[in-house]
Amino acid sequence: MDIEPQIVEVDAKGKPRRFVFVLLENFTMLCFASAIESLRIANRMSGKKLYDWVVAAEQDGTIACSNGTEFAVQMGLDELTRDDTVMVCGGIDVQKATTKKMVSWLRREARRGVTMGGLCTAGYTLAKAGLLDGKKATIHWENQDSFAEEFEEVTLTKSVFVVDGNRMTTAGGTASIDLMLKVIADDHGEELASAVADQLIYSSIRTDQDTQRLSIPTRIGVRHPKLSRVIQMMEQNIEEPISPAVLAKDVGMSTRQLERLFRRYLNRSPKRYYMELRLQKARNLLMQTDMSVINVALACGFASPSHFSKCYRSHYDTTPYRERGAHAARLSI
Repeated sequence: MDIEPQIVEVDAKGKPRRFVFVLLENFTMLCFASAIESLRIANRMSGKKLYDWVVAAEQDGTIACSNGTEFAVQMGLDELTRDDTVMVCGGIDVQKATTKKMVSWLRREARRGVTMGGLCTAGYTLAKAGLLDGKKATIHWENQDSFAEEFEEVTLTKSVFVVDGNRMTTAGGTASIDLMLKVIADDHGEELASAVADQLIYSSIRTDQDTQRLSIPTRIGVRHPKLSRVIQMMEQNIEEPISPAVLAKDVGMSTRQLERLFRRYLNRSPKRYYMELRLQKARNLLMQTDMSVINVALACGFASPSHFSKCYRSHYDTTPYRERGAHAARLSI
């Protein structure tokens, strides 16, 4: 019979570490729940109140996450103590949710020495406040392109989470668990962190060396090493595309062999696949940044804006200018 351990308040010398979860509008529930549940279970497994937490937001009352569920706000953007740890929880339309008031508050609290983290897309919010300048960070893979273009002072990685000094960022989703397990291990030892992972049925704990996306063979559903290598080179060379002939030569095959591989496994030509990668990045930049259409075209390997517009319209059935207009209207609501 499983008996719930009695939670004993720790003494003043070892008072609970308080986390302030700052919820942005349309935040992702999974990143928030994964983090807070890890702390709750740490308290339960230790039999002590090692961690405490409070839910904060810019507005009073309630705040909705991206699935529509509302949470009660317990505090506003109040003054914190230096011992507090802020965890900003982001989600959809993080640019719109990152207000001037939020940025000013984060900067003020950072000057007081408060440790800060950005869960899911909230790495953008910390970067907008200048709190990740000169540091390593991560963000959800869908936001990587736009983040890299906007924040050149930040060393962006593809890790599931990053801890750099008193700044923490995660890629979103269950990466909050991985980050919190590291926090718990650093604070109270690996044994407690492992016990929390067991309670969460979390058998594959990731570190900051693990990347957030599936490997190329897993993602595209093929195991051909040369094809995987070519796709990797394509993904790494969007701004200055490499010709199919050069790609084929680099992996030791003819252009015709490369064509056959793409047709067999991906049902499209190498040229078409490469174009789709470039257009996908272009759409991310149009939707997530204020870059001009011309600069987006250049960043995605299009020397001519008219050629870019033609390709974009053929693939997405709209022009990049209309896409940008819809994006601007959505953010101004």
